[in-house]
Amino acid sequence: MRSDSRLSRMLHVLIHMNRHDGPMTSDAIAAMLSTNPVVVRRTMAGLREAGHVRSEKGHGGGWTLARPLADITLLDVHRAVGDPAIFAIGLAHDNPDCLVEQAVDAALAGALAEAEAVLRARLAAVTLQDLAQDFERRLADIGLAGPACPVETSPVEISPVEG
Repeated sequence: MRSDSRLSRMLHVLIHMNRHDGPMTSDAIAAMLSTNPVVVRRTMAGLREAGHVRSEKGHGGGWTLARPLADITLLDVHRAVGDPAIFAIGLAHDNPDCLVEQAVDAALAGALAEAEAVLRARLAAVTLQDLAQDFERRLADIGLAGPACPVETSPVEISPVEG
């Protein structure tokens, strides 16, 4: 099963956008992610609807941040990219009258709900500014002054989990 990388990829994009002078086009973002500009536009649309980015059409247009990084949490971005399921683990509903299935589902449901609550709280506590500061520290530690990332050579998709 493939994992859903939209959150990670969009966090990556937003940090790059903050460091970029002027708007970033869907084509430029797509090249950075080794994906299709249509996929970028579709994913960025959720961020725009949430008020995190804005877009301008035409020559000189593209995507820009609409809010400071300190005002955007990882949970905000997670929700903006479609609020994908946190876990791939699910409950069985094959035989709801089976007492064993009921016991298993009750135990799993409780554990999954607790784990999801902890993860969502952690995502809500971390801002994009926190990520940007960590990046800047890492950059300073290695003394790099050039591009933020090495060129990615393999295609990276930002599509939802496929079953």
